[in-house]
Amino acid sequence: MKSLREVRSAAVVINAASRRGAAVSDQAINTLKGAGVPVAAVHLLRSGADLAPALGGVMAEGHDLVVVGGGDGTVSHAAGILAGTDIVLGVLPLGTANDLARTLEIPDDLAAACAVVASGKVVDIDLGRANCQPFLNVASAGLSVGVTQALSHRLKRYIGPLAYGVATVKAYARHRPFAARLEFPDGDLETREFDDLIQIAAGNGRHYGGGNTVSPTAGIDDHTLDIYAISKAPLPELVKIARLLKDGSFVKHDRVFHCETRRVRLVTDQPQPVNLDGEIATESPTEFVVERNAVHVVVPQGSTSAAFDGMRGS
Repeated sequence: MKSLREVRSAAVVINAASRRGAAVSDQAINTLKGAGVPVAAVHLLRSGADLAPALGGVMAEGHDLVVVGGGDGTVSHAAGILAGTDIVLGVLPLGTANDLARTLEIPDDLAAACAVVASGKVVDIDLGRANCQPFLNVASAGLSVGVTQALSHRLKRYIGPLAYGVATVKAYARHRPFAARLEFPDGDLETREFDDLIQIAAGNGRHYGGGNTVSPTAGIDDHTLDIYAISKAPLPELVKIARLLKDGSFVKHDRVFHCETRRVRLVTDQPQPVNLDGEIATESPTEFVVERNAVHVVVPQGSTSAAFDGMRGS
């Protein structure tokens, strides 16, 4: 599907457990209908665990458009289920960080996001997978996992994106560096060994962690993964790196390894949990791959984040 004018039937799936999901669900549905979206089915989920069964039913019903409301983890999981189909994904950013929406230039304001679903354009975006599990923004091991573990629903609900800073301080106090190896099965790069990593990540999108940037050139439509590894350093150096996270220029720091590839395997000295868009979903050893143009998604007419070319494949 190349145009929203071709949409015959839409389903709305909202995760009520997301930061704003329960509070704005009725408003979202009414606004979408008022904007002319042909809403034929509505699913209000009690938790992310209900997402897969709901989407299975939605896909069986034959809807052209599925509008998913929730945080980045919810939308990424939905994208993984819809990947490779002709169903278009609409995004209502109702979580805490909403980094995918930031990457795709979808406004955080609910009414404006609904307007995008009604009158935006359809593009193709890449999908990352870590041990076959989907992610749209970033998959990572190390400090980010501690941050995720320190992020309580209550903290995110009450202070929003500021919760990431609070959680990072807590996680850093407990974090221990680890050894790892990056292997490149396609032979495009040489194997790299690291003795004392703070964090290692594979970025598919452009933004993550409440507005940080993967790298200055990262994009969700460039068909590559941006890989970065941050080595242990004195605290003043880590603070310098942290200050460069917003624009992605931290990848140029001498304590940071950065490369681009389509497939990489992470092997660690001890199994490390792996965080996928805010959800701890797998562990090392981990194979990261990118599936190019895997998901059709609605973005604003003026968005330059991605294009529609319909070429799919890993």
